[in-house]
Amino acid sequence: MRIWGKVLGFLFGFMLSKNVFGALIGMWLGHMFDRGRGSDFNGTVRGEDDDVSRQAAFFYSTFSVMGHVAKSKGQVTNHDIAFANAYMKKLGLNNELCQQAQDAFREGKATGFPLKERLKKFKKICGNRHDLLLMFLEIQIQVAFSDGELDKKEREVLHTIARFLGYSARQLDNLLEMIIASAAFNQQSGQSYQQFNGGNAPSSAGQLENAYKILGVNKNNTKADIKKAYRKLMSQHHPDKLIAKGLPPAMMEAAKEKTQDIQAAYDLISKHL
Repeated sequence: MRIWGKVLGFLFGFMLSKNVFGALIGMWLGHMFDRGRGSDFNGTVRGEDDDVSRQAAFFYSTFSVMGHVAKSKGQVTNHDIAFANAYMKKLGLNNELCQQAQDAFREGKATGFPLKERLKKFKKICGNRHDLLLMFLEIQIQVAFSDGELDKKEREVLHTIARFLGYSARQLDNLLEMIIASAAFNQQSGQSYQQFNGGNAPSSAGQLENAYKILGVNKNNTKADIKKAYRKLMSQHHPDKLIAKGLPPAMMEAAKEKTQDIQAAYDLISKHL
C-alpha cells in the first residue's frame, strides 16, 4: 500500500493551513498522488477500501457523472457550465480541488464516457453505505434539474444512475419530487433557513405543500409519522455521519444545505399541525 503521498500531503497541508482540515485535504491530495502510481480509475484504487479512497472516488465520480448528465441532452450549455462552477464555488474548493473537479467534469461530458462501468466501481467502493449513495444520486438530480426542467434524455440517464446504485424507478421518482419541491420551497421563501427559522418567512399554501413533499409525507399523515420521516431524513443527511462514511470533507456544505432544507420544511409543517 502506497502511503508516502498521504504522509507528505498531511504534513504540507497542516503547515500551510495550520489546521487539521487543511491537513486532511493535503492527505487526500497526497493519496491521489499515490493512486496515480497504482490505480486503474480516476477515483478507485486497486486493492484499497478505506475512507480516503471512498472520499476520492465520491469526489471524482460526482463531477465526472455531473458532466455526463449535463451532456445527456445533446450538448453542454453555458448554463450547465455556470451551474457546475457555481457548485464548486459553493463548496469552497481550493484551486487544486477545483481543477480536479473541472477535469472530472470534462471527462464526464466527453463522448464515450463509460458511465455504467464507473457507477459499478463507485458502488463497489462505497459498499453498503446507502446514505452515501443517496447523497450522490441527489446531487445528480439537482444537476439535471438546475435549469428548472427535465427533458427525456436527462430522465433516462438519471434512471440509469439510480438503477446501477440500487434504486428502483419508483424511488427515483420520489426523490425527483422531493428535490423539485425543495427548489420551489427555497424559491418561495426567498431567504435562508436562518431567516426562516426566526419566523420571518412567508407561509403560503404552496410552500406548505412543498414542505410536505420535501419530507416525503402529506397532510393526511399523523404527527408521529411526519416526525419519523423527518428524523430519518436528518439521519441520512447528517454531515458528520456522511463524512464518516466517505463523503469528502470538501463537500460537507452540500450535506449541510440539505439538512437545512429538511429542518425548514419540518419547522413550517410543525407550525400547522
